[in-house]
Amino acid sequence: MIDYEFLYEFSKELLDLHKHILWIAITNKFGVIINAEHKKGLKPLLTEEENEEYASSTITRHTTRTKFESKMGKVIYAFGRYQKLNRATIPINDNYFLLLALDVEEKNFDQIITEKVIPLLEKHKDKFIVEG
Repeated sequence: MIDYEFLYEFSKELLDLHKHILWIAITNKFGVIINAEHKKGLKPLLTEEENEEYASSTITRHTTRTKFESKMGKVIYAFGRYQKLNRATIPINDNYFLLLALDVEEKNFDQIITEKVIPLLEKHKDKFIVEG
């Protein structure tokens, strides 16, 4: 079972990695959000229900990408640029995923993800286990 106190602290740590990380969510492999946090003072664009729907469809899309892993390699992250927001989906392992929302003004998203977010995920990967 995942430690929810760890999830909360980890989520806060992710938000503090960079000023342009606005929102994070950790989902299970079914796209169910198990923890979500946003920057203090930020009014999220989507409601909690809309984020749940977004997470579910995002994980479904990710699952279809794995079909081509044998030829292209594992997905490191998937990125979507919208008019009002940038979003990334980062697999933590086969059972958990990190969803990020970044400020649309931020252009160095790859650097933030590969040099800050992924190393933090790697450091705590052992906490994202499924027992049983």
